[in-house]
Amino acid sequence: MQSLYEWDFYGGSRDAHQLIERNIEEFTKEFDEKEFATKVVDGVIQYQADIDATIAKFAPDWPLAKITTVDRNVLRIGVYELLFNFDIPSKVAINEAIELAKTFGGESSGKFVNGVLGAVYRDQVAQGVTKDSDKPKEKKDTTEKIEAKHDSSQINNM
Repeated sequence: MQSLYEWDFYGGSRDAHQLIERNIEEFTKEFDEKEFATKVVDGVIQYQADIDATIAKFAPDWPLAKITTVDRNVLRIGVYELLFNFDIPSKVAINEAIELAKTFGGESSGKFVNGVLGAVYRDQVAQGVTKDSDKPKEKKDTTEKIEAKHDSSQINNM
C-alpha cells in the first residue's frame, strides 16, 4: 500500500520496484510477503486503466482525481484482487481493503471502500463471473469413505 501510495503521489514517475525495495528495507526488513507485495503492485500498474475505469463506473459521483490518494490506492488494490487475482477470495479482498481504508484513510473511508468494492463484487456475481477461490470447498462424500473402508477391509480379510 505504501509503495503504491508513493508511486501514485508522484504520478507514476517513480519506479515501483525500487519503492518496494526501499520501503521493505527501511520499514520492514523482516517482511516475508515481498513476493505478494510485488505481485499486487505489478498487477495494479499493469491493469491500472481497467481498474480506474471500474472505480469510475462504481463511484460515479467521485472523479478519480477527487478521491484521496489513500482511498484511491486501497480501491485499486481491492479491484485488482477482485477482478484480476484469482487466488484471493472476493470477500477476503473486500474485507482487507476495508481494514486498510479504516487504518490509513479518513473517517468515512471504510464505508466508501466497502460501497464501491461491494458494488463491483455484486456486478461480477450478476454477470455470472466467479473465481475458483470464491467457490465453497468441496466436502468429501461420506459414502465414498465408507465404500473405500469396506473395500480395504475385504482385501485384508483375504
